[in-house]
Amino acid sequence: MESLSWWQSGVIYQIYPRSFQDTNGDGIGDLPGIIQRLNHVVSLGIDAIWISPIYPSPMADFGYDVADYCDIAPIFGNLADFDRLIAEAHSRGLRVILDFVPNHTSNQHPWFLESRSSRDNPKRDWYIWKDTRHEGGLPNNWLSHFGGPAWGWDETTKQYYYHSFLKEQPDLNWRNPAVKQAMYDVLRFWLDRGVDGFRVDVLWMLIKDEQFRDNPVNPGYVPGESSYKRLLPLYTANRPEVHEIVAEMRAVLDAYPERVLIGEIYLPIEELVTYYGRDLKGAQLPFNFQLIQSAWNAPSIAEIMDKYEAALPRGAWPNWVLGNHDKARIASRIGEAQARVAAILLLTLRGTPTIYYGEEIGMKDVPILPEQVQDPAEKNEPGLGLDRDPERTPMPWDGSLLAGFTTGTPWLPLGPEHASANVATMSESQESLLNLYHRLIELRRGNPLLTHGAIEAVGVEGNILSYERRQRNDRLAIALNMGHEPAQVSLPSGRVLLSTHFGRGGEDVDRGVSLRADEGIVVQVRSESKQGG
Repeated sequence: MESLSWWQSGVIYQIYPRSFQDTNGDGIGDLPGIIQRLNHVVSLGIDAIWISPIYPSPMADFGYDVADYCDIAPIFGNLADFDRLIAEAHSRGLRVILDFVPNHTSNQHPWFLESRSSRDNPKRDWYIWKDTRHEGGLPNNWLSHFGGPAWGWDETTKQYYYHSFLKEQPDLNWRNPAVKQAMYDVLRFWLDRGVDGFRVDVLWMLIKDEQFRDNPVNPGYVPGESSYKRLLPLYTANRPEVHEIVAEMRAVLDAYPERVLIGEIYLPIEELVTYYGRDLKGAQLPFNFQLIQSAWNAPSIAEIMDKYEAALPRGAWPNWVLGNHDKARIASRIGEAQARVAAILLLTLRGTPTIYYGEEIGMKDVPILPEQVQDPAEKNEPGLGLDRDPERTPMPWDGSLLAGFTTGTPWLPLGPEHASANVATMSESQESLLNLYHRLIELRRGNPLLTHGAIEAVGVEGNILSYERRQRNDRLAIALNMGHEPAQVSLPSGRVLLSTHFGRGGEDVDRGVSLRADEGIVVQVRSESKQGG
């Protein structure tokens, strides 16, 4: 049996540190809080935690505006806390993945303060500066993801600087070799401290067009969407030269044993898979967001599975996610009942699954009143549904008033259902979603088919999605009722190992099974000799 790396056989768990566990009463989660809750992660069967940004930052975009790449923001703790987190995680067999934000810095980063101090400063070319057009006005039509033009005016040096996101987040110039070297040194700083890998923010956006050509108008733009979508980002994202940078990042990590490079890449499948790189020397896991973006029905998911598997370069390792800190939670998108079905899907597909904190207890988006909004995307373009606060709210650990998260005022409100939908309460129920996650991850750990097996026989019968995991003569059959009515599905004969509906384990299946509404099952298929006998 082929030997797999930890990032291939394991399950990754994303922690949004502001919302995981507060230990000092300021209402914001911190590194000691993550340490305090590591046993929950371990009990789930998780292999690695990915922590969203924890660097010093003015927090204009909650840590994605980095002011120092080689330290810890005081609200989260300090480097001693981080070293303790690494030691505590590793002692429990957990790997630690950090968020790396290389596209832009904070406008308070010392590099940018130098860069904007004068046109002849040695760090001037560390960022992207342009004059006005000959006819006056902005250098070109490039837009910010957070609304408005992507050009900020600097009164001191009388030039514009480029910012893909907030004006407080100037983009680095990745065509400058000195920038590359400085950022690769940042990677080494954390690798030397024991970090096991990086999730790289907006990896596909690092290089911009050298000629600064205008982006074309998007003919499919729908009024009411984010203004950023008015143009197609032809010259500001997914440029061919970015692949050289990805390969160089990978080479930095390859100098350390057993490290992983994960890329945040929102692109169609055929472009996404190019980020595995030539000879698979790019990102080991270019994040596959198809389940987040897809309609939730059997034909759509089956099509994604087939298309993705077919597009993967030979030897490339797949990965899947249901949610993250930028997208609505899965339980809000498809409902509580289907969230159980989604759990089976995520943890039985071929490849590495990533769980967003709270998915294991069915956390939903929390309504945020206008006066409670924190997210700059919503503040800049209110009313367009851009607010990411609802999926970033505090983790409810118990049914107490403040959910065991803090002794102070939570930075975002707790969900209205936290008194019952919390870790402590769900731990006591065998039928809870939390225990379904426990059983699924345990099954995945104990059954090599779910890590090593090929994925085959993807099929659709009405609202039912079915597929198999196979290795030699061993087979698992998975059937997911993505509808809200009972339905019959054809399956090979075997025995039910697990169901979203408690109490069905061990049931015999004889070439077909009746699925209840919103039910998913995993079946151990009998060998052909036994079926024939």
